[in-house]
Amino acid sequence: MKKFFALLLAVCMLTALTSCGGGKLFMATGSETGTYYAFGIAFTQVLKDKAGIEVNVQSTGASKANIQLIDAGDVDLAIVQNDVMDYAYNGTNTFADEGAITSFAAICTMYPETIQIVARPDIKSISDLAGKKVSVGDVGSGTEFNAAQIFEAYGMTFEDIQKQNLGFTDSADKFKDGQLDAFFCTAGAPTVAITELATATDFTILSIDAAELAWLQENYGYYTEFNMAAGTYANITKDVTTVAVMATLICDADLDEDTVYNITKGIYENLEPITAAHAKGAELSLEKATDGISTPMHPGAVKYFTEKGVIGG
Repeated sequence: MKKFFALLLAVCMLTALTSCGGGKLFMATGSETGTYYAFGIAFTQVLKDKAGIEVNVQSTGASKANIQLIDAGDVDLAIVQNDVMDYAYNGTNTFADEGAITSFAAICTMYPETIQIVARPDIKSISDLAGKKVSVGDVGSGTEFNAAQIFEAYGMTFEDIQKQNLGFTDSADKFKDGQLDAFFCTAGAPTVAITELATATDFTILSIDAAELAWLQENYGYYTEFNMAAGTYANITKDVTTVAVMATLICDADLDEDTVYNITKGIYENLEPITAAHAKGAELSLEKATDGISTPMHPGAVKYFTEKGVIGG
């Protein structure tokens, strides 16, 4: 009997810790070597110092896993790609088998993850990729879905190319060795794999044409236009117009309104210390904080952004 009550007490304590953390919130990010984790550590430390909000940052498997963790009630907050967020809410693409998950709400977009299409210098447009050897990212990855949607905008499918499924580093290596004509990379720019490639191999980064870019934004509301400045990579001498998905802060939809309001306020009224803590802080923008959000926002975030004139009247 004593063992039973001891076990019951332990379960109750664990439940209390997970659900409310004794005032501490729990946030899912990504791998410990990735940007989500490092940026999460940086901005939550500022939230603690400046707004008295304590967040325990956890290393995870990133976007899809993070949405599943919120749905299971294991975390309160998470950083995810906004396209994966859209797939989850609508039960499409990578969430097609398990169905829609609607237990989360968006707070704000944080920084862009750029769709970069690296190609041989003689390839001038996305249409020119027909018949070429092209890596579209790992099977089932966000990059692969981005590539499919961009080809769709151009009236193409993967059947029009010699498709390969490789990660960024492997893609860059095969490109350097002449085994690929092009590859897709969805990541913050500059991306290490592409920066290193620029020291050894000439390439171009393809722009997305205006009509196709408009089509993408009309049909997939999570894309934002992104201008990659000349010089982002050593051999890129002209600006490149492409699209980006956004690293986005989400939360449990049932998290109370005041808490989410204070988190949102704590971020956007402390941009300088966040930028000092991590370079990605410089890409936070109050004016663009809701761009690319295609799923419902949390009322606490809506309240703050309405006060600031970002949304609503």
